[in-house]
Amino acid sequence: MEDYSKIANNARKKVLEMVHLAGASHIGSNFSCIDVLSVLFSKMNIDKDLKNDRDRFLLSKGWAAASLYYFLSEKGVIPKEDLETYCKPGSKYIGLAEPDVRGVEVAGGAMGHGFPIGLGMALGAKLSDEKWQTYILMSDGELDCGTTWESAALASQHNLNNLTVIIDCNDFQAMGSTKEVLNMEPLADKWKAFNWDVLEIDGHNYEQIEEAIDRSKKEKRQKPLVIIARTIKGKGVSFFERKLEWHYKNIDQENYIKALAELNHGK
Repeated sequence: MEDYSKIANNARKKVLEMVHLAGASHIGSNFSCIDVLSVLFSKMNIDKDLKNDRDRFLLSKGWAAASLYYFLSEKGVIPKEDLETYCKPGSKYIGLAEPDVRGVEVAGGAMGHGFPIGLGMALGAKLSDEKWQTYILMSDGELDCGTTWESAALASQHNLNNLTVIIDCNDFQAMGSTKEVLNMEPLADKWKAFNWDVLEIDGHNYEQIEEAIDRSKKEKRQKPLVIIARTIKGKGVSFFERKLEWHYKNIDQENYIKALAELNHGK
């Protein structure tokens, strides 16, 4: 197994720096999914040349763009120095994932869009007998959207065994906890009712994440797969964790120093 802990810690430190220097937000949403992305980008078929047979990754929760840009830079898809322009005037690297950036397959941030677009990509690949996989990272807040369940039904209807949806279940959305806004639990049962294969994992346990991604690549699976990753919003920095305000707040110098110290201690 790769040293995913080190990969994730390096990602958190760089994303922290990017968000801080830009005076931007969404640090909690970035940190909840970094462990999943650390494994996924290590296992996906993707390289700097973006060949047509590459796996496709769609960040439907596009407000975690800083993390996506970081992992694209680690793969050599975009220059690492471009990260220094994050959310700066005139930069194409804004706080929501945009396809102006090389390697970004679809605009993310308008909830409920990534899944139906990824569904179309996976269906097109299957009809063309292409072997690449489509991965979509969604927020649990996106489960409120009707497009989610329409897409779930269509994916099952067409037996899209080349499609994997990963849900970053950090228990918060913009206006409160997911259970308070619109409770979708028991979530696994809902996806099973749509005839999906379902895995429910600890989204910060690297062994469980790796096993789930490995299962997604098995050629003999018959159904689309959903990975319900139970995560902690703001994971990695104690005073970010499980705090809705870090969906919105920028990171001042004092909090940046404190957060970086925690990440350095945990390296």
